[in-house]
Amino acid sequence: MSVLSSIGRVAARYSAARARYRSERAILSLPIELRKDIGWPEIVVDAQNSPRIRIEG
Repeated sequence: MSVLSSIGRVAARYSAARARYRSERAILSLPIELRKDIGWPEIVVDAQNSPRIRIEG
């Protein structure tokens, strides 16, 4: 395993995480009614932990 392939994998993971974060932030900026319409899970805020997404199935 070369150093360049390791750096490439880290960069790809970072890029995917940033894209996921930007998408989530955009969806969370929508009104609650629209989020429910598209099936976005409810966000549960726990005082001791970070916000969690609750998926009701």
